[in-house]
Amino acid sequence: MSFVEMPGARVPIRMWADPSTVEDGALRQLQNVATLPWIKGLAVMPDVHYGKGATVGSVIAMKDAVCPAAVGVDIGCGMSAVRTSLTANDLPGDLSRLRTRIEQAIPVGRGMHQEPVDPGGLHAFPTSGWDDFWSRFDGVAEAVHFRAERAAKQMGTLGSGNHFVEVCVDTTDAVWLMLHSGSRNIGKELAEHHIGEAQRLPHNQGLVDRDLAVFVAGTPQMAAYRNDLFWAQEYAKHNRAVMMGLLKDAVRKEFRKAKVTFEPEISCHHNYVAEERYEGMDLLVTRKGAIRAGSGDFGIIPGSMGTGSYIVKGLGNASSFNSASHGAGRRMSRNAAKRRFSARDLADQTQGVECRKDSGVVDEIPAAYKPIEQVMEQQQDLVEVVAKLKQVVCVKG
Repeated sequence: MSFVEMPGARVPIRMWADPSTVEDGALRQLQNVATLPWIKGLAVMPDVHYGKGATVGSVIAMKDAVCPAAVGVDIGCGMSAVRTSLTANDLPGDLSRLRTRIEQAIPVGRGMHQEPVDPGGLHAFPTSGWDDFWSRFDGVAEAVHFRAERAAKQMGTLGSGNHFVEVCVDTTDAVWLMLHSGSRNIGKELAEHHIGEAQRLPHNQGLVDRDLAVFVAGTPQMAAYRNDLFWAQEYAKHNRAVMMGLLKDAVRKEFRKAKVTFEPEISCHHNYVAEERYEGMDLLVTRKGAIRAGSGDFGIIPGSMGTGSYIVKGLGNASSFNSASHGAGRRMSRNAAKRRFSARDLADQTQGVECRKDSGVVDEIPAAYKPIEQVMEQQQDLVEVVAKLKQVVCVKG
């Protein structure tokens, strides 16, 4: 489909979703975002759903302003994937040992490494820029400096919620490695610090929703946020790279005889801000639950833990600010999923996947998400499919 245009206070709302299927709360949030004085465009992805301040699955383009709550608290959250030389025939019938090896290599939930990971010891890890990145930690908000040790030990860890590590097989029987995570606790604390700072600024007192508080260009608050935002986005990228290095090493150890090799990684943020130019204007484009899909850009659009995922290439659709969805998108809240489904339901819906099937992850049950095939159908003018993957191992926190 192409987009459906809805009227907004300052800009039209371009939706790659059927408005009748979007919950009222999310529609109100979209209307609220369209009232912001700095907004120049708003694109809505097919996985749109209610979020904090701004919906998940929205692309907000503003001139000389940025809304920290619209970025989200997991700054730089995103995906990484790599195709391996393994095929489905190389995989054993029982994948529990492989899952255990992955869980031993990569801490999940609130866990962290006992000591910071040395990236120099990881398989083919690009260490350039590593020391410079950490040297800039002294320049981020003083409010999080006491978290330095925790941030170092959480580098290369998964987290919880919808974050995952997967082993997948594509339609040609090639085995892929895939993971989803962000900037961990340090990104969350930086985000919460700046959201609070923005909400206290005088120019934000008359907004329809205090969670839409913005920083404006030319102010020290904006400069501080941009510094910390881009550092946290870099942390998230490094976090995924370290995890992928640990994952590759785990797979190489598990399949020693196969002498596994890896193609170049595909990596993309889906909670972040980028400086981009549209219609002759330099804009700050916030993608909250959306990936960049410029012409030729590779991206990753995962489904839920029992359905499958897609490797895509962007078509460069300027109407969406060169964006596409970040996944299937939730169709019910975590609490609603826990009330409605049981561990037995989870086991039924994840048949054939080596994964947790206990009550602790029922909120991630596939039925709590929109059908990924439908989401892909709605954005055929945004991306083309390069590969379709089905997970056989899924690790969650």
